[in-house]
Amino acid sequence: MATLTPMMRQYVDIKEQYKDCILFFRLGDFYEMFFEDAKIASRELEITLTSRECGLDEKAHMCGVPFHSADSYIAKLVNKGYKVAICEQVEDPAQAKGLVKRDVVRVVTPGTITESPMIEEKKNNYLMSIYKLKSYFGLAVTDLSTGEFLATSITLGNTKGKLFDEIAKFSPSEIVVNGEFEKDIDLVKFIRDRFNVYISKADDELFSSDFSCEKLNSYFKDYKFENNDFSLYVNASGALIGYLEQTQKINLSHIQNFTKYEIEEYMILDISTRRNLELTETMREKSRKGSLLWVLDRTVTSMGGRTLRKWIEQPLINIYDINDRLKSVNELKEKFMIRMEIRELLKRVYDIERLMGKVILGSANCRDLVAIKNSIAQIPYIKELLKDLSENLNVKYYDELDPLLDVHDLLERAIIDDPPVTVKEGGIIKEGFNEEVDKYREASREGKNWIASLESKERERTGIKNLKIGYNKVFGYYIEVTKSYYSQVPKEYVRKQTLANCERYITEELKEIEDTVLGAQERLVELEYNLFTKVRDEISKEVNRIKATAKALANIDVLCTLAEVADRENYVMPNITNEDVIEIVDGRHPVVEKMIDEGEFVPNDTFLDRGENLVSIITGPNMSGKSTYMRQVALIVLMAQIGSFVPATSAKIGIVDRIFTRVGASDDLASGQSTFMVEMTEVANILNNATCKSLLILDEIGRGTSTYDGLSIAWSVIEYVANKEKLGARTLFATHYHELTELEKNLDGIKNYCIAVEKKGDDVIFLRKIKRGGADDSYGIEVAQLAGVPLPVINRAKEILKELESADISKKDRSKKAKKPIGGQIDIFSFNAAQRNTNEVLTDLKEMDISTLTPLDALNALYNLQKKVRDCS
Repeated sequence: MATLTPMMRQYVDIKEQYKDCILFFRLGDFYEMFFEDAKIASRELEITLTSRECGLDEKAHMCGVPFHSADSYIAKLVNKGYKVAICEQVEDPAQAKGLVKRDVVRVVTPGTITESPMIEEKKNNYLMSIYKLKSYFGLAVTDLSTGEFLATSITLGNTKGKLFDEIAKFSPSEIVVNGEFEKDIDLVKFIRDRFNVYISKADDELFSSDFSCEKLNSYFKDYKFENNDFSLYVNASGALIGYLEQTQKINLSHIQNFTKYEIEEYMILDISTRRNLELTETMREKSRKGSLLWVLDRTVTSMGGRTLRKWIEQPLINIYDINDRLKSVNELKEKFMIRMEIRELLKRVYDIERLMGKVILGSANCRDLVAIKNSIAQIPYIKELLKDLSENLNVKYYDELDPLLDVHDLLERAIIDDPPVTVKEGGIIKEGFNEEVDKYREASREGKNWIASLESKERERTGIKNLKIGYNKVFGYYIEVTKSYYSQVPKEYVRKQTLANCERYITEELKEIEDTVLGAQERLVELEYNLFTKVRDEISKEVNRIKATAKALANIDVLCTLAEVADRENYVMPNITNEDVIEIVDGRHPVVEKMIDEGEFVPNDTFLDRGENLVSIITGPNMSGKSTYMRQVALIVLMAQIGSFVPATSAKIGIVDRIFTRVGASDDLASGQSTFMVEMTEVANILNNATCKSLLILDEIGRGTSTYDGLSIAWSVIEYVANKEKLGARTLFATHYHELTELEKNLDGIKNYCIAVEKKGDDVIFLRKIKRGGADDSYGIEVAQLAGVPLPVINRAKEILKELESADISKKDRSKKAKKPIGGQIDIFSFNAAQRNTNEVLTDLKEMDISTLTPLDALNALYNLQKKVRDCS
């Protein structure tokens, strides 16, 4: 019976332990894949599929990639949704007895990638853990490349909605879940589809309270986790650490700071709002260009870029924290020269956070250490510049900057300035750092002189004119003599190798030189590597100091960047208050004004409060700028609360706890939801979760259904948000239902606005200026004409519009009777008045006690009832 060869048996045994991974099996200079893994890798990587003998009747499918370029292949597989297990030789082949031992040294998953070419420099690669217990969730998130670690529990309110908001905030590339979570098939499918994220199931043992507390206490010495602590975030955090240990096979000592946060600490932004406001990427192309991040990100370090993204994703709600940022930005804006010099120095700072991650993970090479050294060298100069600043945050970051002189000194003394990429071939330790290295290096250099001297001496002593001393890796050093001089070979020469035209010999003297030279070189390479690892270990001991300084540098970079943008783009410092007022003068959309020619953007004012200006109903045609205007208000508020200056002449921003947006229309075909269902789902989320401190951006509510249904829903929504006892949230409400402009007369806190339009004959010009009052027309046909709809269609549409308007009750005197409208609009105010009067008549009749009425009272009551009925008609 056929059996697997020993090597293939070894492969199969290891593969059995990593069934959910593609196994990269190290054989010499290649990572090989076999059987089903080979088929998958060949297809996904577009590499040749071959086969080899494996001991079975049929050959094993096989493909491979060079180990020195494996990272790019691994990245491709991970990006396609696969896990990759890296299997290496774990013993020296020269000392192995029989088959070399192999084992998996690391499992690469979407959330555990740390290599720079495989992840974005200015974006965190988050791995998230979610622990589900009934309808509650524990959540933990980390970036393995930087060591950042955060956790929270979700136990109140709409827990699934809050969970989705947190996933949207961090945008993890992988989520680790427990068994109960995995069993919720609809939840898993929704998250997978909506967020395009890889979901991994971890053993439930990792999520247990006992395991989690023990694991967390071993990592986070300053944060005490009790065994009776059943907080959900503890279970999620412990599982996250356990999963990392299982996949990375190392101690994760750079994860040392645990941050427990509450969701309510920051402005809450749901999935739709993040998408609609295009904070970090555009809706359609998923491109960075065209997003708010694209406008604001002028950071000069990768660390600063990641920090700015976090600020945008998590706006502040604490007025003191916001004002601290704004004041520091203002000081850096005003002190132009200091800001420019700091930015020039920061350009020489490498990604210290991720470099330290590599140091801890044991993957840093000499060039990484030199990059750390060169980055540290800038700190004293940056600190000297910050010394002249006085605002709170600028002083705080000055204090937090550790010059790290001892770390710089060690690296300066130990590692040469331009080391090779590899660390196991020598040439990396500076002269003078270690006496033994200097001795071996001298011996290695002198060896060449010794060989040349011996060759010259032997030629003269033996008379063999073409005698030469050579070297190869198999035989070492040798003396080579051609056939014509065999008779002159001295007796003390010992034959080592015979070739066709010559003989090769060895002598005692040459052997001694060989031992000295080769031994020195081998010992030098080994010693240099050992010294390098010791230096790396010494640097790793200072990880907390170095990471704290890196964080301060990142924050300084962001403050300088916001000051730079404010200066270059003519932004102003907003006035942040706890009042319920949003007052913006000459506000501009930060992205749109960058995308069009300078001076073309039309600025607009905004005034919202919780009094007479609670809801602004905005009417006007499509393409006139309603959506741009509303989004710009939301973005200005958000920018102000991250600590940025804003595009306006002036701005007074009352703190907003949440921004909600309902903009545009789209089907969710994957989940079987129509445009209208998506719209109503978003409206429901807004009305159920908004507070009186929220800002609502509502665009075209009710457009996805029939006119009357849509108008009724829009009407009711406005009544609800304007009712201070029910919600009373500051709201911008754009609509095509001109009937809604009548609400200004009937409800407190509502103001009508419209987009100014200038009409010249059949042509219209959208002035993109917001003005008080309602729009007098929708200009839909004019917009269609601008879009290029054929002229016959346009002309026929105008004819139909006239017919419809002639029958439209809303175009006639409401005091007179009219035929039922056919144009899609209804005099809903007359209808409501009639309904109210009818209800009053019925109420009066029900409450009337006829037995107690005098004839005169009865006559008066009948007169009043008749009057109310007539008013209904």
